[in-house]
Amino acid sequence: MIDHSTFGTRTALFHTFGCKLNFAETSTVAGILAEHGVRRATPGEAPDFIVVNTCSVTELADKKCRQTIRSLHRRHPGAAIIVTGCYAQLKSDEVASLPGVEIVAGMDRKLDIADFVDAWSRDREARTFVRPSRDIREFSPSCSRGDRTRYFLKVQDGCDYWCSYCTIPAARGRSRSGTIEQLVEQARGVAAEGGKEIVITGVNIGDFGKGRSDNFLDLCRALDNVDGIERYRISSIEPNLLTDEIIDFVAGSRRFMPHFHVPLQSGDDEVLALMRRHYDTALFRHKMERIKAAMPHAFIGVDLIVGARGETEERFARSRDFVASLPVSRLHVFTYSERPGTRALEITPVVSPDDKHRRTRTMLAVSEKLYAAFAAPFEGTVRPVLLEHPRPGHRMAGFTDNYLRVELDAPAALDNTIVGVRLGGMDAAEELFKDSTLV
Repeated sequence: MIDHSTFGTRTALFHTFGCKLNFAETSTVAGILAEHGVRRATPGEAPDFIVVNTCSVTELADKKCRQTIRSLHRRHPGAAIIVTGCYAQLKSDEVASLPGVEIVAGMDRKLDIADFVDAWSRDREARTFVRPSRDIREFSPSCSRGDRTRYFLKVQDGCDYWCSYCTIPAARGRSRSGTIEQLVEQARGVAAEGGKEIVITGVNIGDFGKGRSDNFLDLCRALDNVDGIERYRISSIEPNLLTDEIIDFVAGSRRFMPHFHVPLQSGDDEVLALMRRHYDTALFRHKMERIKAAMPHAFIGVDLIVGARGETEERFARSRDFVASLPVSRLHVFTYSERPGTRALEITPVVSPDDKHRRTRTMLAVSEKLYAAFAAPFEGTVRPVLLEHPRPGHRMAGFTDNYLRVELDAPAALDNTIVGVRLGGMDAAEELFKDSTLV
């Protein structure tokens, strides 16, 4: 039992790196601390605690985490820093040695941070709470809005795939998921709070229900029946787990939006094999074409890694041509980064930094063309938009059902309301439809 008196009126600052799942979990941690008397620090206020939720998807991510922790300590030398997330899980000793760090909490201990803060408040003793990822079995629920209109519902965690370039299974542990009953209840809670849109998140959400008799499609069908939620979006889902049945379900659903995010990683089969991915380019193309046949207006985002070990110039050219031929909307391009302990370190040849950067620029140019080709036909059309409270100094903005971002003048009272909007001119550089109007 937490002794609330040890907290008093203390404050906390939160900093999050990485994926949507991390942001959702940070918001959940903030909510738990708030229940125990630790409120968010206001701008300019010196915090008593700083919670840093880290990412470790690349070596650069690790470096940014270290730099930020040191910077936060310099700015707030009196604050106790609490570090959690993938970097904390994988390199806990390194994290614990950073200046100002008092608590290191592993991936499965995020929801226990309030207890750790309570103990630290009593004895001021630095501690590390990390256990081996292979021993992590519990699913920690998270459903939070944070400062955004959309809610993020965590349905699954961990991954059993062990792709050759990836450390996420080592950081997040084995695949595990919540129950349908539990998740439906959380969605009902969102509806009771007035939430309109939920993004379904996880590390490998298509793996939902592994080891049980239910699956991701069963979850989608159950969530589709929750009154009050008007929009669901499926976050990143592996192409081999994106079944034709799921695609057809989304096409026929009123609440699930025509919006997909599917990792490809390479458009060359030889590189995919080196990456130990679970599909080939033929399957990937089938999924993209199946989506477009069922929902011609669907937005499809695709993850792509450029410059991986084994990506020769010929293989890169095949990947570029394959991606350019797909009916997708945008590429999320990542430059390959070496990760200690991964099987990819055994692969040759190694791509030079200059070639990595050149290939990254090439793929970004392909992405710009794909987005322009997808978005341009929607200029002047009317789409439903969920309006979001504007940032200071900006106009109201929001996303269409098929994930086109729009900006317009609208009354603040329409925040968190779905309205018809006529899309204005497209700014391809900002990926934004400006000067849109209410209808």
